[in-house]
Amino acid sequence: MKVLSVDHLLGIKYLKEEDIHLIFETADQFKEVINRPIKKVPSLRDITIANLFFENSTRTKLSFELAEKRLSADVINFSASQSSVKKGETLVDTVNNILSMKVDMVVMRHSSPGAGVFLSRHVDASIINAGDGAHEHPTQALLDCFSIRERLGDVAGKKVVIVGDILHSRVALSNIFALQLLGAEVKVCGPKTLIPKHIESLGIDVVLDLERALQWCDVANMLRVQNERMDISYFPSTREYTKQYGVSRKLLDSLDKEIVIMHPGPINRGVEITSDVADSEQAIILDQVENGVAVRMAVIYLLASKLKQ
Repeated sequence: MKVLSVDHLLGIKYLKEEDIHLIFETADQFKEVINRPIKKVPSLRDITIANLFFENSTRTKLSFELAEKRLSADVINFSASQSSVKKGETLVDTVNNILSMKVDMVVMRHSSPGAGVFLSRHVDASIINAGDGAHEHPTQALLDCFSIRERLGDVAGKKVVIVGDILHSRVALSNIFALQLLGAEVKVCGPKTLIPKHIESLGIDVVLDLERALQWCDVANMLRVQNERMDISYFPSTREYTKQYGVSRKLLDSLDKEIVIMHPGPINRGVEITSDVADSEQAIILDQVENGVAVRMAVIYLLASKLKQ
């Protein structure tokens, strides 16, 4: 049986191309499972997984929990907002307390970049990074690439533009790493103030004009503006942002080809994307959500297989 080259999923930058293909092949099988009348497999009946979310999350947390339960794992949910962390307990103490309950795997979202890496060095469990600050969100990038592969047949050779708040987005960085690893061409588009200074060092072109970016690409991945991560104003107004970087039906119809529209969610309808675009045939947003469960099942299953070795 093929195995992953890593013991944790801390970021796309630690993966090899073969790892991603293995995750996708496994996700293909799990996608068949979740579309059957009985959506459960007994693969991880002896594995206990703790979901540690130190930041609020609805979709990612639900997706992971569903993936774990579809694999028949035992699941512990931990929300930091109602926990001892508020009373001053350290991250390592919190996790060690949970591990003393004999947990095999930890899925963690944390506001500090590198929290997963730190944890993997201090605790004896397999760690899955469900988002660390504005750094990485590996499972989102995997499900995004899996969705492109499903719609267009392959990721290699495709032109993908990531549009919006690149500066504060962990989705953008993980997507850049994954898309490049799989042989896609990647550009970013957004206001100058929301593009990281050294993005070109990753081999990424910056396009400031949205129409030009859309004419170039096969796929546009639309990111929301992350107001909760901003301590200053990065553009004059939401209306101004939408005028320059929002995708409307009219704009899509003006292109001389049909492109695929993606969005990691949650969508700000009417800001980065209009409702008639979000709900159109060109958008694969709901496919991304469905694929998220299959891809996360694949990641959990493959990491758990290494625990059993």
